[in-house]
Amino acid sequence: MNKVLGNKKAIAVYVLPGLILYTCFLIAPVVWSFYYTLYDGSPGIKWNFCGLNNYLRLFSDKNFMKSLFVNCKYILVVMAGQIILGLTMALMFHFWLKRFKSFVRTIVFFPVVLPIVAVAQLFTKIYEIQPHYGLLNSILAGIGLENLVQPWLGQARTAFGSLCAMDIWTSIGFYAIIFYGALLDVSADIIEAARIDGARAFQLLRYILLPLIRPIMVVCLVFSFTGTVKMFESALTLTNGGPSGATKSLSLYMYTTAFTYSKVGYASVIALVVFALCVAGSFFIRKMDKDITT
Repeated sequence: MNKVLGNKKAIAVYVLPGLILYTCFLIAPVVWSFYYTLYDGSPGIKWNFCGLNNYLRLFSDKNFMKSLFVNCKYILVVMAGQIILGLTMALMFHFWLKRFKSFVRTIVFFPVVLPIVAVAQLFTKIYEIQPHYGLLNSILAGIGLENLVQPWLGQARTAFGSLCAMDIWTSIGFYAIIFYGALLDVSADIIEAARIDGARAFQLLRYILLPLIRPIMVVCLVFSFTGTVKMFESALTLTNGGPSGATKSLSLYMYTTAFTYSKVGYASVIALVVFALCVAGSFFIRKMDKDITT
């Protein structure tokens, strides 16, 4: 092993293929997008050099600021739902549903592998109000809460929450399985010793389990953050960014700017903003973890 690690040619053989793929599929598109940001219009259609005008336009673009605000709200709500509910489900698997844990894990993870288009169609029917009540409105009407029956996807004040609920439901199984795997690595002797010392459920979670699974928690936070920043497919298929832009994310705004209005240069600036948010957010989470541990 030492001979292999000390041989620069051997290192190059193992590293070079991955480095080439990484450069072609990640670094090169980012550099190419930065080049596009310096131009206005679309390649072949009024493709003119504009310098930094596209960047300056961001600060006066109300649609961009609204999409950024929607993205920030979505990140906070969906991240909290994914991490908290995912951890709660994992604790249930580990401590309370031992007999049926395999069956329950399968059911919980099933939405993760469903195509987002199928999930959106399912939730469209759940939220439906015309021509017939969907599942949600039927339940509300059935229990005497007809005043709460409403077009959940047809009004701005409820469409955002409806989208968040769908995305949390879709991804909760992914985080539950990851947390469950982390809990399996916690020694049963440690848990038993804490119980003998009188630790209650909340104390066991706060002082024993959470510190031990902290590395996995950080990984899940990074996964959840980068996934919510790039919010696109679910908003496109469920609400198409509406109504009145209530669910239009930065990625969806970038998509419509590029392919509906043929402003590829300006759309590239929005894409770089999304990329910068992913990098900055991931760095911040890692930095916070290091500060806590020190």
